[in-house]
Amino acid sequence: MQIILLERIEKLGQMGDLVNVKTGYARNFLIPQGKALRATKANTERFEAERAQREANNLELRKDAETEAGKMKGLAVSMVRAASEMGQLFGSVTSRDIADAVTEAGFTIDRNQVIMDRSIKTLGLTEARVRLHPEVVVTIIVNIARSLAEAETQLKTGIAVTGEITDDAPEAVEVEAALKLKLKPVKATATIAQASHAKNHLFKTDQIKTGALSPVFFDLSPTSPQLTKAFTNSPCYKKPWLMKIPI
Repeated sequence: MQIILLERIEKLGQMGDLVNVKTGYARNFLIPQGKALRATKANTERFEAERAQREANNLELRKDAETEAGKMKGLAVSMVRAASEMGQLFGSVTSRDIADAVTEAGFTIDRNQVIMDRSIKTLGLTEARVRLHPEVVVTIIVNIARSLAEAETQLKTGIAVTGEITDDAPEAVEVEAALKLKLKPVKATATIAQASHAKNHLFKTDQIKTGALSPVFFDLSPTSPQLTKAFTNSPCYKKPWLMKIPI
């Protein structure tokens, strides 16, 4: 269907442009929302008669939007959500959530002004775009954390606060975790490949991520069930594998 745009539409055209779009898109969205007119002779004449006034109104609205965008520059909204130690949210943050948070921050918008490809499902800082006018878009930061304290930390560091031990964490982190759990740190005496084929002293446990140069593992022999329980309840609990444990 051919239509006349009454305002700028991203990736489609400017005010007054004649464009071809899918019939459903025009009938269900653009025309009901007042963003376009069907390109008939009558509508074309109507638009040309109103064009000067429409352009003047659009200019005024754009100036207001640019002023508002200046006030919103650098805006970060924080949200507290429950999440796993890997940083996955138990749920998601949608455009409605972001619109509500921005409105609470003092800038009234609705969910249709938030531009998102998909909902947010992880902790951390995520950029979101807010359309204040067809020609004015501002970028804000959505800060999702498990507490306000963690949200402040994320804003300062720019890194999501999770319970996961990263691959580049120093060996001291694993040693400290072992001491807190009263586990005995020992040097690994077998590689993963060797461990998977070993026949003696095999014990099913979980991998703890460590530094590549000096890996540290924990003595979790079957004779220490209480320590095994403490380990599996700790943040070090990762994907299962068979590891040859020195006994």
